Amino acid sequence: MKHELPADAAWSVPVRAGRAITLTALADNANASVLIVGADRLDRLNIPDTLKSQMTARIHVGLVLMSDRGLALATVTESTLDWHDCLTGFLPSHLLLLELAKHGLGAADLHGGINFFTKVAVSSAAALSLVPGHATAGDSVTLRADQDLLVFVSTSAHPWATTPAGGVAVQIGTAEPGDPEGLRPEALRALELVR
Repeated sequence: MKHELPADAAWSVPVRAGRAITLTALADNANASVLIVGADRLDRLNIPDTLKSQMTARIHVGLVLMSDRGLALATVTESTLDWHDCLTGFLPSHLLLLELAKHGLGAADLHGGINFFTKVAVSSAAALSLVPGHATAGDSVTLRADQDLLVFVSTSAHPWATTPAGGVAVQIGTAEPGDPEGLRPEALRALELVR
């Protein structure tokens, strides 16, 4: 299945465990704000725990995206970019709220998400700044669903962007089996809990 979202649009899709979710930038300056919720509504993406347990401040290949119960939701398996933002949130939220409502969810379910294709650098003084021109048309990132999921995507511009965002294609396909080589113990435990 493939769905193309123009700029300033939103879409949601259920994804079965073991499937691949590939996001592809259709134009320069794309931004895909993504929320991930377990299909059973018990698990949702927990950015602080994901970052802290794997000692990073960015989303990159090999990172296991964890829920607030410590379970693996999805694993980043491929990316043409080495940095995706998860520190700065997303705007406007009304697009995601409309998609959440389609699945019986609401404002209380808006939680930390990921801005794929966007890089926000952290300076030595702990200041954050948007890196312009980080993504170009054709850049892509692939996640493997580690449990049944609801995935919500908005193509609104990053809140700090000064240029309009480009569209994004979302493709759901078959995922390759995961390779646990090099994963931190916390990530391995999160994956084992959903097998």
